Amino acid sequence: MASTSPAILQPPAEGDGLRPTLAELIQLRALAQRRPAARRGSHHLTGPAASPLRGRGMEYAESREYVAGDDARHIDWRLTARSGKPHTKLFQAERERLTLIVADTAPALYFGTRVRFKSVQAARAGALAAWAAVRDGDRISVLRGAGREPPVPPASGTRGALRALDGLMRWYSDRPDDDLGLASALEHAQRVLRPGSRLVVLADPRSVAAVPEVRWPSLAGHHEVIVLMLTDALEQTPPRTTLPFQSGDHRVELDLGNASQRQRWGREFVQPLHAALERLPARGVRTYALRADAASDAWLPLLGRAPAPATA
Repeated sequence: MASTSPAILQPPAEGDGLRPTLAELIQLRALAQRRPAARRGSHHLTGPAASPLRGRGMEYAESREYVAGDDARHIDWRLTARSGKPHTKLFQAERERLTLIVADTAPALYFGTRVRFKSVQAARAGALAAWAAVRDGDRISVLRGAGREPPVPPASGTRGALRALDGLMRWYSDRPDDDLGLASALEHAQRVLRPGSRLVVLADPRSVAAVPEVRWPSLAGHHEVIVLMLTDALEQTPPRTTLPFQSGDHRVELDLGNASQRQRWGREFVQPLHAALERLPARGVRTYALRADAASDAWLPLLGRAPAPATA
């Protein structure tokens, strides 16, 4: 859908709402720093905190008594023999975890009716994810579904965050003409992620709907996965009136007072969001519907939490 006329758009305090600026993305660091710092690892080791995620092929953390459902391949045979009770080994991710931000650059994101475009909100949410990664001692990388542009190389600290912010600013300022879709971006992400990584996906709900269903559990089985779906108030609660839209050189009027038109609108904009909010948490994915006019940091409490039904 094309952008609405400038008369509808309300200018925000932090920018023009049409394109993200590097200055506003840098200023978001203060919001990310308000969340609690990552917990220290066991034995009070200094340095970046160990990830709470557990999995195969990672650093040994500790052993505990075996409980039903534990993987028998991880039984600690020496401790089992000494104690006379079965024990299993627990593993943790590397101490410098990777936070990978996947940016959907579908045309539907470059649209907005209140405060800012969805693309600008995506850039702001991605910036907050990057600054949260700095706070947690992670390395940071960003990528999109692109035919020519490689991912931003992982780096830690402020340097890594600024590289990520530069990519987000460029991608969400002007729509790339080589977008291959979110499914392609996630396929690439799965090749570069290591067990225990954090994956933050910035996407339009319709892009999420186009991702093969098997992709989500395969990602969530080894990583912390958060999907932020960018929405606009007009998409979710359209008025019952005729709305004018500008598409290139053409002006289009859509009668949303017509029942059949509203049903088509719902199938296009409302249903993909609600379907994702329903099904993805059951597959281990944390989800959040982030409206373009909402506080950009509203989703931050999801970091480090178990998957749960999201708030629309």
